Amino acid sequence: MINPFIEKDDSDIEDKQLVAEAVAGNKKSLETLVKRHQAWIYNISLKMVWDPVDAEDVTQETLIKIITKLSTFRQESSLRTWLYRIVANHVINMKKRKREFEYYSFDKYGTDIINSPNTELPDQDSVPVEVDLLIEETKIGCMNAMLLCLDREQRLIFILGNIFGVNDDSGSEILGISKVNFRQKLSRARRQLANFMTGKCGLMDKSNPCHCNKKTKLMMNAGHVDPNNLVFTKSHLRRIEVTAPQKAAELDDLYESKAVKLFRDHRFVNSPDFANSIMDIVASNEFRNIFNLNHGVN
Repeated sequence: MINPFIEKDDSDIEDKQLVAEAVAGNKKSLETLVKRHQAWIYNISLKMVWDPVDAEDVTQETLIKIITKLSTFRQESSLRTWLYRIVANHVINMKKRKREFEYYSFDKYGTDIINSPNTELPDQDSVPVEVDLLIEETKIGCMNAMLLCLDREQRLIFILGNIFGVNDDSGSEILGISKVNFRQKLSRARRQLANFMTGKCGLMDKSNPCHCNKKTKLMMNAGHVDPNNLVFTKSHLRRIEVTAPQKAAELDDLYESKAVKLFRDHRFVNSPDFANSIMDIVASNEFRNIFNLNHGVN
């Protein structure tokens, strides 16, 4: 898989060629471009909104925005920066998604999880998957809720900078801010998450009161964990640490470092294939009329 955040590779050159061909009306090149970037856009969206259905909507909306703007891309600049700036603008300014109404404050979420009752794990014979996978699904779901407690800009900066290992050069270009500002916002987001987890989360310290195995049944009852439709823990999924192997900045603070490692240990989720649906939309007369597309797609 092409990692768009690796600094030294040939993917940007290949992408630029695909853009030129797609703008000229080459359907196959446009489809290839979508396939190269859809998984990364989807995983960013999933971390931004948690809910997979919302993440699919966000990804499709973003891909359509990118396609409608392809003709404005100037080949002398980096396609990766241009493309992911569109992604960043969309996920920061999009309409509020349903999980964002539920999880918006560290204080409220901390009170909710500490005061929620501990429960026994479900009996293995009563569920269709390994109980350990349900615990892992609970862990990642809970940590995604923590991300939602950050404001959107800080959330995105943390996702890019500490989960996907984007450096401050690329991060500042994608967000349209200075490198110093990117580093400051990244540090603030990392500190907020670490401070929240310290004293509460059993992943940080076993003596802390909240443990994933004690909240799994609760998350199942609330509909946040579905044994028949696991989102984050299917066995074939790769870990982000492997998919985005760039080393994150060294952290002096032990707890911040541990918190970052916990987030980077999450799965890189296989994206739905948006290519067919996107190509159908692009080929529709309604789409062509709305965006005044004069060239054909072959």
